[in-house]
Amino acid sequence: MMAKIREGQLGFTFHNGWHASKYDDWAHYRQQFVRMMDGVKGVDILAISPSPSSCCWLVEVKDYRRHRRTKAIDLAVEIVDKVRNTLAGVAAAQIRASDPKEREAARRALRADNLRVVLHLEQPDNPSKLFPRAIDPAKVQMDLRRRVKAIDPHPLVIEIATQGRIPWDVA
Repeated sequence: MMAKIREGQLGFTFHNGWHASKYDDWAHYRQQFVRMMDGVKGVDILAISPSPSSCCWLVEVKDYRRHRRTKAIDLAVEIVDKVRNTLAGVAAAQIRASDPKEREAARRALRADNLRVVLHLEQPDNPSKLFPRAIDPAKVQMDLRRRVKAIDPHPLVIEIATQGRIPWDVA
């Protein structure tokens, strides 16, 4: 059965054998982990590809087609914080999650043979003064590569137009 996840205006479809969920909707994350301290945030989607050589994908989705980015924090720094917090949350969830499905998903994620970091970044197709393409994906990717090298030496920054580099569909 295919896993389908909606994040804002985007729909993600993961093929048979994948285990994918909205990590920031997990009960463990919302009811336990974020209460540890202010500012704890996780990635949007946690997806584990099927074996052999399974891979845990940490996917953050940013869609600026209608609303500009207003946060002062650098985008790459924000993603790195979310990746770090997600990995810590998943490690805790494998033991402490009250939902057995979340506990099992965390175990699968931590048993994966590989970790990948993906920023799905949508910006206006036809930039205008009102909605410019203010973020350079190549610059963000280089910054992410430098910052998450110990987790994923080749993080991806993608959009619908470049989704051929990922093993799921986005519409």
